[in-house]
Formats: sequence, C-alpha cells, structure tokens
Amino acid sequence: MNKSKIKFPAEWDYQSGVMLTWPHQNTDWVDMLDEVETCFIAIAKAISEREKLLIVCPNQQFISEKLGNCRAENIVFAEFPSNDTWARDHGAITVVKDGKLTLYDFTFNGWGMKFAANFDNQITSSLYQKGFFRNHVHYENKQHLVLEGGSIETDGEGTLLTTRECLLSINRNYYLSEADIEKQLIDLFGLQKVLWLSSGYLAGDDTDSHIDTLARFCDPHTIAYIKCDDVNDEHYDALIRMEQELLTFRTLKNQPYDLIPLPMADKTVECEQRLPATYANFLIINNAVLVPFYDSNKDIIAEKQLQKAFPEREIIGIDCRSLIKQHGSVHCVTMQFTDGVL
Repeated sequence: MNKSKIKFPAEWDYQSGVMLTWPHQNTDWVDMLDEVETCFIAIAKAISEREKLLIVCPNQQFISEKLGNCRAENIVFAEFPSNDTWARDHGAITVVKDGKLTLYDFTFNGWGMKFAANFDNQITSSLYQKGFFRNHVHYENKQHLVLEGGSIETDGEGTLLTTRECLLSINRNYYLSEADIEKQLIDLFGLQKVLWLSSGYLAGDDTDSHIDTLARFCDPHTIAYIKCDDVNDEHYDALIRMEQELLTFRTLKNQPYDLIPLPMADKTVECEQRLPATYANFLIINNAVLVPFYDSNKDIIAEKQLQKAFPEREIIGIDCRSLIKQHGSVHCVTMQFTDGVL
C-alpha cells in the first residue's frame, strides 16, 4: 500500500491568513478585558495589513467596533463559544497531503487537563462544517491524539523540533511511548527526523515546556533559542543544557544549525510572581515577524537578534505585558494557515 506524500509547511511559507480567538467575559481575562483587548487589537492590525484575519468570537458586532484602525476587508468573523484564547493550541494544523491542503484537528485537552477546553476543542470542526475554509480544503479528524500547535516546530523540509516534557506528559497520550509518538508524528507530518529536547523550561509555564517558548526554526538551518547568562537565575542550568543539546543537532544535510540566542526575559513583568515571558514566542507572518515586547531594555536586543534571523522581514514589537499575565504571548494566541486555506 502506497504511503501518502505529506509536507508540513514552515511558518515562514506564504500564508493565507491567521486565526485569533478573541477574549471575552467568560474567559480568564474577565478582570483585565480592556487591557488584553488592546494587545489583541495591535496583533489584529499588524496581521490584517498583510493577510486575512479570522476572528473567532461570541459577538461579531461587539468586536468589530473595536477594530477601527484595522483593514476590515481582510477580517472574517466566526461566532462560536470558546473557553479561552490560545488559538495556537486549539487551532487547525495545516499540511499538504498528496498535493491537497488538509487541516488536522487534534484533541486539545487544556494542556493535560489543567483547564476546561470543551468549547475550544470544537472550534476547528465547527469552522470547517460552517464553510469558513475554501471548498478545496480537506479536513481530517485526528482526535485520537492530543497535540497542541505550540508543542511542535517544523523546518518545512521534514524535520520536527519538540520537547519530551510536553509530548510525553502523562495527561496527554499516556498510552503511547516516545517511540510510538515519534512514529505517529513521522506518519502524520511526512517527517524524516524528529529532534527531541530534554532540557529547558520556564517558571510559571502551564504547557509543560512548549517548544515555541524555548527554541524556534527561522529557516531550515537556523534556530533561535532562549539563552540565560545569569548564573543566579533559576533557569540557568536547564537552559545551558538545552543550548548544549541544540549544538549537537544536525540538519537533514548533516550540518550543525546556525544558532541565534535570544535574551532571557526579565524576572518580573508587572507582577510579583515569575511569569514565563519569552522572546521565542514570536509569530512569522507575510513580510513581517511579530515579536513580544515586555517594556524591557531586552526588547531591543531581541529585536536585533531576530532581524538577523529574518533580514528581509519587518520586525514589529507587540506589547505583550497583558498576555503574559495569563502565561502566554503572541505566538500562543495565533494560528497561521498556509496559502489557499482561507
């Protein structure tokens, strides 16, 4: 029996659009809704200027009135209930399967059953059933596997980067071994290699070390990663070990990766507790990269480092001090769709 030919597109491939799931009164943002909406509006403006924006929300009219500076012709609203706003983890993952655009719909169980996800887990199927994707786009229900978009990184050429801490979490796919999960990833995404990180974490992280908080592909031979230089920081040892692992990784051409260090975000961001603020949580869109800023001197360092990684793209800082209060950032609240999906 012939196997399907599958390509898992890279984030830097041309996109048809990005999805946001908007915060509302029934989410954890209720006590700071105005503050977080300011951040969402900034993200929406940057995206809608360059590509389509799909906004999942409970009330279109209420949201559209807030988007005065955005390109309305590029915005599509979908009225569905949601538990929260982390589109990266409940959104569809795009692959090209036998030349056909296909949306995978995995189970999202609130990062290992930490939080309610009953509405979020239905969003992708609801969008497909109601015709929000183009007619030629295929849909595949993959609810046998718990998998979040923030837990995997692709180079677009057959290599996937992930963390053992997340994918081997007991409350996700307890019945599968590492070898079982790797085989499923290879079969689902048409992979030639899976790179597993064993080290690296951020205090306050609810996701069990999503890769998009730690290390990111910028092109098939470049990885940007979080580096900690403060020996007194609680993350120092784990992030040094992560860096050492990254130095051992090889591309499909058996070459070492070009590594671009990003600064460790400041210890406090308008909050007494340690929050998982990270500059690795950037979003690549058409002709630009949205980078989380935290009102820190390190913002400009991260901006310059990512400009090295993406010399032909505009680097746009997004004030994410509101998002990080709920332990996420700009990549976490977005999910991109490959060209032709929207």
